[in-house]
Amino acid sequence: MDFIAIDFETANANRSSACSLGLVEVKDGAVVSERSWLIDPGQPFDYRNIQIHGITESMVQGMPTFHELWPELQPLLDGKHIVAHNASFDMSVLRYCLDRASIEYPSFHYYCTYLLSKKMLNWLPSHKLNVLTEWYGIPLHHHDALDDARACAQVLLHLIQQEEQTSAERLSLDLGCKIGLIYPGGYKPFSAPAKKKTKAAKTKVVPAAKNFISG
Repeated sequence: MDFIAIDFETANANRSSACSLGLVEVKDGAVVSERSWLIDPGQPFDYRNIQIHGITESMVQGMPTFHELWPELQPLLDGKHIVAHNASFDMSVLRYCLDRASIEYPSFHYYCTYLLSKKMLNWLPSHKLNVLTEWYGIPLHHHDALDDARACAQVLLHLIQQEEQTSAERLSLDLGCKIGLIYPGGYKPFSAPAKKKTKAAKTKVVPAAKNFISG
């Protein structure tokens, strides 16, 4: 049960404006390392983004650009199983940052806890990260990149445990999901099969989770 959970925050609506990254490494179902970085996006900060994550332009002055940080990040991602909550956003931030820096894409498979939770916890009214952490009893300082990555890792561990699976890969395949892939020259999105329409929907009642998996 090895994977890397990541979360990006951006300075503005441009996906190439990464200003923060959190990374949590899980091995054998336990968190073994955590890293976070502030990134100089080389772009203006939008007030709306600052309101969300609290990072300002002055806070990233003197911090590395994505291009400068990439040699440190690449070995942490290349060839690994990467997970993010709403991975379509985080993977697009990574791709746009790589494109802007004219850097070749790495190779890795990736997974989305947002889509997995929608598939598995379909009785919840929302599958936002803060809703899931409340459901599972996971502490969260929302929109702090490291804390979001940490929470994402714990959510995935819960989902894997719930289905008595051994990995994100086995869980995704058994649910009929298509595993995401980034590779030099392109990418394939993580996707979950559409819900089949039924004449009468049945409500599944499951007791709320009290404890979260420690690591």
